[in-house]
Amino acid sequence: MKKALKKYFSNIGIEYFAVLDYADLRETNRRIIERESFAPRSIIIYLLPYYSGPTENISLYAASLDYHLAIKEINDGLAVLLREKFPSSHLRGYGDHSPIDERHAALIGGLGILGDNGLIINEKYGSFVFIGDVVTDIDPKLIGAESPEEYRRCEGCGACLKACPTGILRGEGSDCLSAITQRKGELTDEECDLMRKQNTAWGCDLCQTACPHNKSPNKTPVEFFYRERICCLTRELLDSMSDDEFKGRAFAWRGRKTVERNLDILYGNND
Repeated sequence: MKKALKKYFSNIGIEYFAVLDYADLRETNRRIIERESFAPRSIIIYLLPYYSGPTENISLYAASLDYHLAIKEINDGLAVLLREKFPSSHLRGYGDHSPIDERHAALIGGLGILGDNGLIINEKYGSFVFIGDVVTDIDPKLIGAESPEEYRRCEGCGACLKACPTGILRGEGSDCLSAITQRKGELTDEECDLMRKQNTAWGCDLCQTACPHNKSPNKTPVEFFYRERICCLTRELLDSMSDDEFKGRAFAWRGRKTVERNLDILYGNND
């Protein structure tokens, strides 16, 4: 089964995955798994590299279509593969909203180390990775579960802490710049000035781009992240998007008005 999983992931450009016993994981939201009709026994967790090139005024992850769409495609494919081998099995795929601590699972799966900014750092793709997982009721031994590895942290050079524009990583601020750009409603003058200073209409990558592990990032081999790529978001481009097109973007989850507000902050309201 491990060979079949490796072949599946390799065909879609994913190099880093692990199979773990559910008992070794940190369950952070029991209610999510309680809604399912099975008792979890194993998990397949993987890293999805997303860096597809530089951007001008949006976070690197937001250049592509919404990564949740990619995770759903991958998890649906895993479901087909697993049910071919284990037709009576039950499973559920996740990405972000998972019953377990996905970062911890990736760490004990040997997929990377933990940075001081709280992000997973992979040996090849740095911190420019998403985490996806599929929880199953399959006996972990039958799908090649490994023993958990030691939880490792980065070298602690402090580069990400120094680069943080709000100081939250240093314990000095109350919110990160990425969260500020995603907040609904009116922003303070100081928050607007900070967005203009960092030229961001959505998100913030400063703690990542400062990291030595991201000095020369490898581009993702996953074709999804090159589809309909945006490197600079403008009001003209945003206004040209249909509702369906907008819903497919990584910056859509807080609504069109939030993104419009951010662009007005950067470039002014020409209405």
